[in-house]
Amino acid sequence: MSAATKLSSVPAPVTRPDIPFLKVESLYKNFGPYEILKDVTFEMAKGEVVAIIGPSGSGKSTLLRCINQLEPPTKGRVVMDDIVLDAEQPTPRPALLKLRRRIGMVFQSFNLFPHMTVLQNVSLAQVRTMGRSWKQADERSMTLLDRVGLADKAKLYPSRCSGGQQQRIAIARALALEPELMLFDEPTSALDPELGLEVLAVMKELAREGMSMIVVTHEMHFAETVSDRVVVMADGRIIEQGPSVDVMRFPTHDRVIKFLRAVRDR
Repeated sequence: MSAATKLSSVPAPVTRPDIPFLKVESLYKNFGPYEILKDVTFEMAKGEVVAIIGPSGSGKSTLLRCINQLEPPTKGRVVMDDIVLDAEQPTPRPALLKLRRRIGMVFQSFNLFPHMTVLQNVSLAQVRTMGRSWKQADERSMTLLDRVGLADKAKLYPSRCSGGQQQRIAIARALALEPELMLFDEPTSALDPELGLEVLAVMKELAREGMSMIVVTHEMHFAETVSDRVVVMADGRIIEQGPSVDVMRFPTHDRVIKFLRAVRDR
């Protein structure tokens, strides 16, 4: 049975698109004199898939890191249900930990520990942050590795796995902490097209299940056909956003038209 078949056996939850699940309000981020994010505002519903696209250096990855507070914003607020983090107010550590506990993140690089087996990589955070025993964590890890089609790789070290397999392991590791929102930062950019398809297949099934996802991506087909909404960034700002098909096929902003033409004509 394929990873896609296993994932699709999970029923999609009922969602309420009219109720914001996550709100980003007037977010700014400076690195010294450089303003990376400039008044970024958007919101998403639970179960929604939002694709963020745009030219390199537009602040897409920084936005993800500000949402989960890996990079503290300079100004603005991140609101997730009852958790409110205001950059201009002291951040209560319990609120920060609660936010991070609810958000999983998958990076461009796989960030797997090379000296640990695949199974140990997926189990470690569960033991450290969730208080599970190694036995409990390993059972959960094997379930997730089976879901992404890699149960047979559990005893191997990451170096024995392909890039696509390592990224799927990283997804299983993030899912092991039972997040409500998944952030993907260019998850296929380091992979050749064939291996990237393995990762995209898993992400498509997560979307089908109803997982809330924000995906920074250069995969235009994924943005148009899998995401519910596309956000286009340039120069640290959101310059256009809307339903995926509308933005991808009928953009209105000149910069978006130019960007999409350049990407598609390559």
